[in-house]
Amino acid sequence: MTESDFDRREVLRALTLLGVTGVTAGLFGGSAEAAGPSPLDLEFTVEEQFRPFALIAPKFVQVDTRARPGALVETGARPKAPYGTVTVEVAAPGSRVVAGLAGNGVSVLGTYDDAVGQAAIEVTTPAGTTVVKTTAAKLTAPFGFAVVVNENAVTVLAGTGTGWRPLLTERDQVRARIDLRDPAVLRKLSYAYGSRGPARLGRVRAGYFGQAGVRDPHVVQYADGRPYIRHGKLYLTMTNAGLGFFQQAHWAVWTLDLADPTKLEQVATLFFARDGVVLGDHAGQIVRDDEHDRFILLMSSWGDFAFTGVHVRHAVTHADVLSGVHVLPTEQLPLPTSVSSWDPALTKIDGRWHIAFVESPAQQPAFVFHPALAAAAPGADYDRGLTLLGADTSVTQTEGTILQRVGGRWYLFASDGNAREYPVYDLRLRKLGTLNAPYGTNIPHPMLVRIGDRWWLTTFDGTQYAEDVLGYGGHGDFILMRA
Repeated sequence: MTESDFDRREVLRALTLLGVTGVTAGLFGGSAEAAGPSPLDLEFTVEEQFRPFALIAPKFVQVDTRARPGALVETGARPKAPYGTVTVEVAAPGSRVVAGLAGNGVSVLGTYDDAVGQAAIEVTTPAGTTVVKTTAAKLTAPFGFAVVVNENAVTVLAGTGTGWRPLLTERDQVRARIDLRDPAVLRKLSYAYGSRGPARLGRVRAGYFGQAGVRDPHVVQYADGRPYIRHGKLYLTMTNAGLGFFQQAHWAVWTLDLADPTKLEQVATLFFARDGVVLGDHAGQIVRDDEHDRFILLMSSWGDFAFTGVHVRHAVTHADVLSGVHVLPTEQLPLPTSVSSWDPALTKIDGRWHIAFVESPAQQPAFVFHPALAAAAPGADYDRGLTLLGADTSVTQTEGTILQRVGGRWYLFASDGNAREYPVYDLRLRKLGTLNAPYGTNIPHPMLVRIGDRWWLTTFDGTQYAEDVLGYGGHGDFILMRA
């Protein structure tokens, strides 16, 4: 060590104690980031909390028209995946109103019969028509009538001026007669509606299902961890909660307006083809890798979850997955684990790909899961020669893994549902402490991102939508914190 080296370090230390960083530190050979805070120094407070809700995603409307007369009118517009909605304005009651998917003698419909005061779900196949579920209902015109398909779950809703209220939902009895995930089946069906008797219908809209809430936010990033920002908007992926359990959810890309964080807009809808069906796998991450002009997508296999395991899947594409509707083939990512896995987080650190994920040795009778970190072979692509760097097996309800650099050092962040805190780890999975941030309901993921000179944290909570009818899965609120 030379005298000049010693003097420069002492000056930097003194400047830091005085709160002088940034450009001044740079004049002495340091960097603003290196002189920045530890994540344990940050204190987050909630600035925004709201509930994104849309039966049809605003940018993904496929039909918007006045109703034509007929017992069953097929629109000809088709979804690429079994995640769609039809809404109908009912101006005057009649004997029967229907909406859903239909074509080629096959249909999956929600119905409302004013004469008998009943809503129902019916499935028609070459074997015949079966009413799989009914419930008593009495609706006073004018009202909105909606039918949502999420995977093989069909939900009937009514809108009476105070928001949409689900009347009934059914999945298992629908799946027993038809599999809407099968592309050959889906290609035969289009959005449909109709009425019998004196019912008078108004506006009809149909398109891709939006969300009953959002969760699992993960900022779209470049390979080196920088956030992906275009035209003043931060891009992030989120799980769009469906009307029911995990299979009813799907994955979407959103933008957050940095000038007005309440302006959250869905810009892409993503589905995945595997095992001969189209699914709504979710809880993942998108990485823009400019070096190879590609997008890397990683997601968790929740789309067909049946308490028999979960794993991380991946895909590479040159298509612009940050806009439009996409159905992408995927493969299982060869993570160095023999148990279930989810919540992948990928970043190239010091020239080597690192991937954080959740390991789960059990999902029943109770979920058990903890954070882990792996790295690809030096110089190899992100999915080659992955080896385990560490795991925290002392925790049993910890997920939402995030890789982020703070103050010039890389950390792994996670969410401990038992301790109700956000643990902070180094890259050997040694716990360093916890984030100073509010911890809400469910297991909120600590998505840290630096925008300019401010640290933001996006997350979610466990607020359910109509759990009495739909059961668990329709959560949560979008929450934005700032340090």
